[in-house]
Amino acid sequence: MQSCLGNGYRRVVTKGRRAGRPRSADLDEAILAAARDVIVARGPAGLTFADVADRAGTTRPALYRRFADVDELAVAAVASLGAATVPAVTGDGLADLAAELRAFQRGIETMHGIALAGAVLAGTASAEVTAAYRASVVTPRRSRLRAILDGAADEGAITADANERRQLVTMCTGSWYGYALAGERPPRNWAIATARLVWAAAGGSVR
Repeated sequence: MQSCLGNGYRRVVTKGRRAGRPRSADLDEAILAAARDVIVARGPAGLTFADVADRAGTTRPALYRRFADVDELAVAAVASLGAATVPAVTGDGLADLAAELRAFQRGIETMHGIALAGAVLAGTASAEVTAAYRASVVTPRRSRLRAILDGAADEGAITADANERRQLVTMCTGSWYGYALAGERPPRNWAIATARLVWAAAGGSVR
C-alpha cells in the first residue's frame, strides 16, 4: 500500500493500480460526503459501495476505480474530515483560540464529527477508521490548540504551566461533547465563550 494526496485529504491506494482517466474533484467530494452520510446512518460497518454510489449519484465501477474496498473508502472519508480550512494564526492567543474552536464547531456540525467520534469511542469503528480519525482530525487539532497555548505562555500572556496547558487543550473541545451527551444544544456563542473560559483558567487576561 502507498499513500497519496488528493483534494486535501490523505487516501490509501494499492500499489500497481493503473492510472485511469482524470477524475472529477466534485465527484470525489460527493463520494466522500456520501460515505460520511452512510457511516453516520449505519456506522462504519454498514458502509457499502452500492449505498455510496447511489447517494453520490454515480456508479459502483467509479468507486472501484478509486478504492480497493469499503475499508479503504471508509478511511478516506474519515480522513477527509481533517481537510477543513485551518484558521490563520494571528498571534493574538485568545482570538486564535476562539477561531480554532469555531472551526471545530463547523466541522462537528457539518461533517458528522459527533457520530464518528462516538463510533471510535464505542469501538464500533474499524482499527483503520479509528487510526485515520485520530491521525487526520484529533491529533492535528490538539496540536494546534496546544501550540496556541504554548505560544501564549512563551509570550507571558498566560501563566499556566505545561501540565495545566495539556489539560486545558482537552477542556477546549470537551464541553461540546458534554452538551451532546446531555442532549443539549450548545449556546450560539460557544466558541468565544469557551475560549474565554479556557484563557482565564490559563491565567490570561480576558478583555
